[in-house]
Amino acid sequence: MLQLSSRFAVALVLLAAAAVPVAAKDKAPMPRPAQIQQLYDCREISDAAARLACFDREVGELQAADTQREITFADKETVKKTRRGLFGFDLPDLGIFGGGDEDKVKSVETTVASTSNTVNGGYRIEMADGSVWVQIDNKRMPLAPRPGQKILIKTASFGTYFLSLEGRPSIRVRRER
Repeated sequence: MLQLSSRFAVALVLLAAAAVPVAAKDKAPMPRPAQIQQLYDCREISDAAARLACFDREVGELQAADTQREITFADKETVKKTRRGLFGFDLPDLGIFGGGDEDKVKSVETTVASTSNTVNGGYRIEMADGSVWVQIDNKRMPLAPRPGQKILIKTASFGTYFLSLEGRPSIRVRRER
């Protein structure tokens, strides 16, 4: 009976995998903000005085939009830090933090700030970066996590994550905050 159940589970997984559409490798980029496009359009003006006037006007409008927080700029390093800070949250892909799989954070290394036990005997671990992770499996760790210990959290399957404490066998966790 157990063998039949295993085969059935494998068949279901294969069927589900076949049913999921393959994501396009090259997604269409997000449309450029109107303020930026208008600035770029100034380059097309052939008359030097008119082009300069266009640049001055559009840069002024861009600065006003930035001051009023209607538009925000972020460099690649800021985007990386933001993605790392959001690691573990199931957020929709809005295209604002980079594009493809090469930009995705696949693991995070940090240290334990504090730990507590959950009602089901697992751990709730607060990290030095402020994130909080909760154990969702029933594996027992040989030693309880202590402040200052190094943690590696890696992406697992089905929206879960593996947490490894100083290279020991990992436990399955989810991000709480």
